Amino acid sequence: MKKVQIYILSFLILVGLTDSVFLTYEHYVLTSIGCPVSTWINCLVVTTSKYSEIFGIPLALLGVIYYMFLGSFLYFGRSNKMFRHFYIITSSFGVLFSLYLIGIQMFAIKLFCLYCLLSAFVSFFNFGFTLIFFEKDFKTLVLDCFGYAYKYLLKPILFLFDAEAVHEWMVKFGENLPKPILILFKKIFGKYYKNLVQNIVGVNFKSPIGLAAGFDYEARLTKILPNLGFGFGTIGTLSYSSYEGNPKPMLGRLPNSKSLLVNKGFKNFGIHETLKKFNKSKFRYPVGISVGRTNSSELDTVDKTISDIVKGFKEAKKINLNNAYYELNISCPNLIHSLNIDFYDLKNLEKLLSEIDKLKIKKPIFVKMPIDQTEKHTLSMLKIIAKHKIVGVIFGNLQTNKKHRLLDKDEVKKFKMGKYSGKPTFEDSNIRIKLAYKNFKDRFVIVGTGGVFNADDAWVKFENGASLVQLITGMIYEGPQLIAQINRDLSQKLEEKGLKNISQVVGSAV
Repeated sequence: MKKVQIYILSFLILVGLTDSVFLTYEHYVLTSIGCPVSTWINCLVVTTSKYSEIFGIPLALLGVIYYMFLGSFLYFGRSNKMFRHFYIITSSFGVLFSLYLIGIQMFAIKLFCLYCLLSAFVSFFNFGFTLIFFEKDFKTLVLDCFGYAYKYLLKPILFLFDAEAVHEWMVKFGENLPKPILILFKKIFGKYYKNLVQNIVGVNFKSPIGLAAGFDYEARLTKILPNLGFGFGTIGTLSYSSYEGNPKPMLGRLPNSKSLLVNKGFKNFGIHETLKKFNKSKFRYPVGISVGRTNSSELDTVDKTISDIVKGFKEAKKINLNNAYYELNISCPNLIHSLNIDFYDLKNLEKLLSEIDKLKIKKPIFVKMPIDQTEKHTLSMLKIIAKHKIVGVIFGNLQTNKKHRLLDKDEVKKFKMGKYSGKPTFEDSNIRIKLAYKNFKDRFVIVGTGGVFNADDAWVKFENGASLVQLITGMIYEGPQLIAQINRDLSQKLEEKGLKNISQVVGSAV
């Protein structure tokens, strides 16, 4: 905020506060100083009427409190958008209440108080200048207020309950929302921006922000996600056979770390059971299917594991969905035998991808990559992947280092099993995005995943080489309106920098 704007609003608040203090004094001492009496003016009658109190509290005293709140919001709003929004809401309420009080004086009491009118005019002028000074903040008010409501009202309640239970409740809730609510969500959250639209590998993405694999593993949210502003979303990870999930806890919260403990181990109903309901369905936005190995101790050799993954892709292909792409998830650290049978081994990776090639899948395939391998080994993996019919890579999966500097040690001690999402993945993801872009920018489309909590986080991933960005944890902590906020803020940032499309940002920091 500019100093002159602060001075103008501060002056109005000071006038209003002084006037309210004076009216409070008049109310209690039953006097009227400096107010003439005429056929339409009588301050004492107005300030002592039955309309001058609410539940025994003088309206003038409430006015004092009102202006004190305005002053506080103005002070903190100099550098904080949330308090500017609070200022807008409070000043809007002040105008409406002032109109109500003028109506009471005009039609009920049929007399006016000059000091009351002064307070009303101060409210009008304050609101008028607020409209001018906070023009940009007015445009973000409705959307961001959903964020405040989630973060400070709903989230504290949800976080009182088991994380896995809340996840299941919310997913089922999202699946069963009635059509009028979906339409309302689309109006509020589902705005798309021309400068964010991209056509990548023949797929039209209205927004570069998508839902990562691991959230909608029961395929319940394909109707609601585009109404929240998502440009794409991934179902799964799904496996050929079903898996009920690892021993509890499968999901936990680490608020100080801005992270989630994840220990599901590809919990899902199986590919056929999950996808059969979509037969001949058309998705409203690009939907991906993430495929991984069945989490079973019976898959005790590399050949058995590859055969299982191939059967998963065959099943998905047979159902012939209207999905836009596939993901091959080779990087989940919570699987049985994941330490003994993995595809970080270059020979195993080569063998797996050769078998995937034989399926002749026409739709784009992305490989979900780890973030805990060395840069040298990551490059070796990318060289192997580049030889096959893979269009892109996703960086990446969970943080496996329990001693990571962004993980709160006390929070980590609460969980014996599982790995970590969110902020602890952010830097390692970005390093590998940049590595992949620097060495394979002409070969791979890169998708960035991990630690995205706002538009600035997403922007960093684009700068490092990601063409698309996925998230989950940020939405859990910030709220479902986050995607719409990121879309809005990315679009605005592009305009401020004079850029026409988000694709111009991709790799700009490399």
